[in-house]
Amino acid sequence: MSSQMTEYPFLDQLAHRFSLPVPEHLDASAPRPEIRDALERWGGKGVVKADVMSGGRGKARVVKVVDDVQQAMAELRRLAGAEVNGMPARTAYITQFIPSDLQIYSAVTYDSRFLGPSLTVSMKGGVDIESVEDRFKQTIPVNVFRGLDAYQASQLLEGLNCPKPLISILSRTLVAFWDMFISTGMRMCEVNPWRVGPDNVPYACDFKAVFDEANFKLKEANLRFPDYPETVTEFEEEMAAWDASSYRGQAHVSDLGGHLVLPILFGGGASTIITETLEIAGGSPIFLSDFGGNPPYERMVGTAERCFRHHLAKASTLLILGGKANNTLIDVTFQAVGDALAHHFEEHGRVEIPVVIGRGGPRMVPAFLAMRETLESLRLPYVIFGHDTPVTLVAEYAARLAKFVETRKEAQRAT
Repeated sequence: MSSQMTEYPFLDQLAHRFSLPVPEHLDASAPRPEIRDALERWGGKGVVKADVMSGGRGKARVVKVVDDVQQAMAELRRLAGAEVNGMPARTAYITQFIPSDLQIYSAVTYDSRFLGPSLTVSMKGGVDIESVEDRFKQTIPVNVFRGLDAYQASQLLEGLNCPKPLISILSRTLVAFWDMFISTGMRMCEVNPWRVGPDNVPYACDFKAVFDEANFKLKEANLRFPDYPETVTEFEEEMAAWDASSYRGQAHVSDLGGHLVLPILFGGGASTIITETLEIAGGSPIFLSDFGGNPPYERMVGTAERCFRHHLAKASTLLILGGKANNTLIDVTFQAVGDALAHHFEEHGRVEIPVVIGRGGPRMVPAFLAMRETLESLRLPYVIFGHDTPVTLVAEYAARLAKFVETRKEAQRAT
């Protein structure tokens, strides 16, 4: 189970606890004179944002720079009713505008390559972070017992050619960022971007985090997670009913509004890491899924059939991925997924789509052989990774492949 947090509750509850520099802010209920005074104090500019449980706010045009109180009030009203990727906003708020030529991206998450948490930083943050080349990003493991120290952070920043006057304060800020992550039971957290103001202070200007509800540190943190309006899709409703119909195996999904990778994922922790990796790498996952719990054949067939019926036609890559299983018989689940795919082709027609596979665990070789036989009979291109390949690398590969396939589709449509 997980809870999520966006920028607005972060500004209200978390930033000050860990001395993270953030812009001043006011919510939509602030009276007009207070907003007018704030704009004057901020040099005449503010940023109005929709508080919505979805990424991509900048590209969705629900972040608006304003320079007078009348415009601010109008945008607060408009964005309070905005919708992003099918998710309606809870409210709107206004923050201080931080003028900056430098935007920095940072994220902490659990990484299977290191068997623990890692810190990723790029000096090219902002709305286009998904398209930033790997050479402009650096990821380092962080020892969960020793934590992140300023020396590690400064070495990372030097490797990214961070301006020297910023290295000291940004290193201390990243240490505080790590402290927040490890002290509150987070699975992942991200600031994109940190905007470096004229005072050379990096301000956190957007934030998102996923928390592990089973982590005792989250309970001790005593955080309040606001209720967001929900728009439940037909797919989510059908999958929720299917999940509730049996205790044998999980069928958990959450629609993300993506359009590239159709993810058939196994394992709660692995699913979160894989989905975040897909998003960061530009793979635009269609939904978050967790189909572990050793589902029997009939259960897994039904789960896969529903995913394919709703989403296979629009996807650019099918990803079947999980960590090394402990109790799930992966030959059973793979046979079920392959049979569901073959049945979908019989019922709904052929779909040209590459398949990326990664898994490990009991009966791995029979599982891969069964999947290979099915995919070759369907004449689908595929690649299979064993348990020795980190799931993050497999997810990054799937994201790159999906973007390549989508580009070819667009070129074909244009001609």
